[in-house]
Amino acid sequence: MKTQLTKQGYDNLKKELDELKTKKRQQAVDRLSKARAMGDLSENSEYSAAKEELAFVEGRIQEIEEILKNVEVVENNNQKNYIQLGSSVTVEINGKKELFQIVGEFEADPLNKKLSHTSPIGKALIGKKPGDWVEIQVPAGKIKYKIVEIK
Repeated sequence: MKTQLTKQGYDNLKKELDELKTKKRQQAVDRLSKARAMGDLSENSEYSAAKEELAFVEGRIQEIEEILKNVEVVENNNQKNYIQLGSSVTVEINGKKELFQIVGEFEADPLNKKLSHTSPIGKALIGKKPGDWVEIQVPAGKIKYKIVEIK
């Protein structure tokens, strides 16, 4: 199954991968070399921390490369009048308006109103049109959204 990303999400992952490979990996290797030169490795917390940092960088590089091997970039051409991956949607909750963007699961950032299309709210919104109402079960109870506008 392909990993779906918006164009922006794809570009962000490519940029992160480039930075990891060109800068962060070398910084982690340099830190490890300096820590190794400090002497006794068994009691050297800087060496352990530097090893962990390098392992994290290498792991993230592998993770992003795997995602990008099997990615489908979804372009939202805004010509469809229903919510899809890449849509920005204005909803109304109890008279208050909120703007969400529906994104791929690796791009999700709920604090910045970027909701995964696989999240409960994202799933409920996909395919809906302006004027539709959706009721979503969330941990705090049920929430009713009215779809106001799709961009």
